[in-house]
Amino acid sequence: MTFMENKSEVNEFILVGLTDAPELQIPLFIMFALIYLTTLVGNVGIVTLISWDSCLHTPMYFFLCNLSLVDFGYSSTIIPKVMTGLLRGNKIIYYNGCATQLFFAAAFATIESYILAFMAYDRHAAVCRPLHYTTTMTSKTCAYLASGGHIWGFLTSSIFIGNIFSLSFCRSNVIHHFFCDIPPLLVLSCSEVHTTESIIFILGSFNAFFPFLVIFTSYLLIFITVLKIRSAEGRQKAFSTCASHLTVVFIFYGTIIFMYFRPSSSHSMDSDKMVSVFYTMIIPMLNPLIYSLRNKEVKNAFRKAVRGQQLQLNHPFY
Repeated sequence: MTFMENKSEVNEFILVGLTDAPELQIPLFIMFALIYLTTLVGNVGIVTLISWDSCLHTPMYFFLCNLSLVDFGYSSTIIPKVMTGLLRGNKIIYYNGCATQLFFAAAFATIESYILAFMAYDRHAAVCRPLHYTTTMTSKTCAYLASGGHIWGFLTSSIFIGNIFSLSFCRSNVIHHFFCDIPPLLVLSCSEVHTTESIIFILGSFNAFFPFLVIFTSYLLIFITVLKIRSAEGRQKAFSTCASHLTVVFIFYGTIIFMYFRPSSSHSMDSDKMVSVFYTMIIPMLNPLIYSLRNKEVKNAFRKAVRGQQLQLNHPFY
């Protein structure tokens, strides 16, 4: 029984990967292992720190905790399989495994775009309506927003999977990529893909541009509000609360738009792979670093955690 009923004659796919050069396999494996380890430590560290320090139990850090969990899940969907292929030379991924990988990758990417939008709305509420902030961003509201983003992400991904894996794959089973992504899979189909492409384009565009519209509107209102602040210190403080999030937004949407919303004539397999490495591996690693290096509250919480650990080591029976 396959992942879902279809007319496919393909039981497994072959992932071409990043390179066929034998001399690059081990260096790439080591590089991706370091990236994955950094991603694991960074994102799990952020979640642990936010859970441990009561000073970080605010809406902004609640969404940051969700973002870290999504980044960890996203990288875990892609990197271990890539590392296995580099180490063992096994580039085969079974049909059900391909569908599962694409399902979680699409879901986590969609959820991340909405989490970033919720974080922008939270910054807007904090800067533009500070007196109403506690009544606007309640714990129940934050929970509803985060739950809605997760549910919609997995629902959208289910629609993608339902349409893609109802197609027939009888031309080839070689995927010119290092993971199961939508464009290289559609190339392999011998079915009529116009309807599937239209559904994916409409849903994908909505999931990219609606959150982006929320982010753009939120920061436009923040910018207008900040310009009304007379003191330079007040303006700097308002902007500093948004700096980390804006950095993450620019990196995330810059790569997504470059990858999926440029003319098909400008696509090349090699450049697409490099961009894919960036948004599937590098961004999940960078996000916790950006928030920890540019955020005073996170750095203070980390220092408190280190001091507390040192105190326990010095006084084990304290």
